[in-house]
Amino acid sequence: MNKTDLINGMAEKAGISKAAAKKALDAFLSDVEGALKKGKRVSLVGFGSWSVSKRSAREGRNPQTGKTIKIKAKNVVKFKAGSDLSNAVN
Repeated sequence: MNKTDLINGMAEKAGISKAAAKKALDAFLSDVEGALKKGKRVSLVGFGSWSVSKRSAREGRNPQTGKTIKIKAKNVVKFKAGSDLSNAVN
């Protein structure tokens, strides 16, 4: 499923126009992104939660040359599925 499929499904199930569904989805994604940028956690009970965690700097290896390289530290987004979502797919 891609973004267009999601917008079409939202519009159909909610009985709204595709333009309204796109606007709602874009607003949701923008708010989630904004919260994660601030280091906050976003939780939808039963569905899941997004959080930001820090990945420390480490050494890696270039697979073509075998040369050791340094990988910079960075923040990564993590998603943990909620119990309702986990039960729905199992």
